[in-house]
Amino acid sequence: MNLGIVPPFLLDRVAATDKPHLAHAARAAHHTLMAPREYRPHRTQLEFSVENGELVARAEPSPDRTIADAEGSETLPGKTVRTEDQPPVSDVAVNEAFDGLGQTFEFYWEVYQRDSIDGRGLALDATVHYGHDYDNAFWNGERMVFGDGDGDVFVGFTGSLTVIAHELTHGVTEASGGLDYQGQSGALNESISDVFGVLTEQYTEHQDVDRATWLIGAGILAPGIHGVALRSLKAPGTAYDDPVLGKDPQPATMAGYVQTSDDNGGVHINSGIPNHAFYLAAAAIGGYAWERAGLIWYKTVTARTLPQNADFATFADATLATAQSEYGENAKEVAAVRTAWTTVGVLSDGTQ
Repeated sequence: MNLGIVPPFLLDRVAATDKPHLAHAARAAHHTLMAPREYRPHRTQLEFSVENGELVARAEPSPDRTIADAEGSETLPGKTVRTEDQPPVSDVAVNEAFDGLGQTFEFYWEVYQRDSIDGRGLALDATVHYGHDYDNAFWNGERMVFGDGDGDVFVGFTGSLTVIAHELTHGVTEASGGLDYQGQSGALNESISDVFGVLTEQYTEHQDVDRATWLIGAGILAPGIHGVALRSLKAPGTAYDDPVLGKDPQPATMAGYVQTSDDNGGVHINSGIPNHAFYLAAAAIGGYAWERAGLIWYKTVTARTLPQNADFATFADATLATAQSEYGENAKEVAAVRTAWTTVGVLSDGTQ
């Protein structure tokens, strides 16, 4: 089960603050932590159309988006307020969600020829204005759900494309066989969403590895918070350092691996290690990260050969095998992937 873009340990810190000016934020964080959230894994049903007595397939997929408004309730789906081919509305959150879903769809189709997150044209549904001051956004197996934030620590989540693409990528992982949401496999689950979250933004903004920010959730922290985002793939542990949120605890290497029973075994903390491995591989390869490094990660995730309990070393070996299959054993892409996993301490000299 995906816990949402904001890790529970951050919400715990906000809920525990005793700063008078953040009393409202503390209540909002506590409520967000306590709010029930049902996960509803999607079961794909293949649909066919018939023209002139023959089965036909759509040659150029396009998104099928529906945005609903929960109007401050915690009841899904909410009131439908915008559907595909309808013009923008007056609600900024509705339009941002609509555009973010479309940009994520375009990324997966134009880069990897994947028709929506399940590969079969799954409709992309979202609900905005979920709950009252709800401090999170999440994929519940059927739709994207966005809170508005409390306004003091977190602000609206619909304006961050990395948040939207991150959460939708949980659906890609689930449709590709899934990774247990616990320990290292759970951290990989989170990391894969971070990787394709930043790649979606980079593709949309046409940024190469040097111009990209490599940040997840830039813009969702309120102006008074000392931080730039929730996570950094380029420099794990540097995304924020704030009196309320504390210091970003993500390690960049296995030397800092956090053994904990919290957050499903530290899935949001230890994801910094495979995140950084991807950044190092992409930086070494150069150019546009989605073209080669991203392709290696994408083919590894969607090959349906990963065990659901895959640990970091299993995933690292799988990315090496993919790189070798795609580019040849002596290719610079293979060397970049091997060096990346060795640098973060997951592999030693390219082997387990």
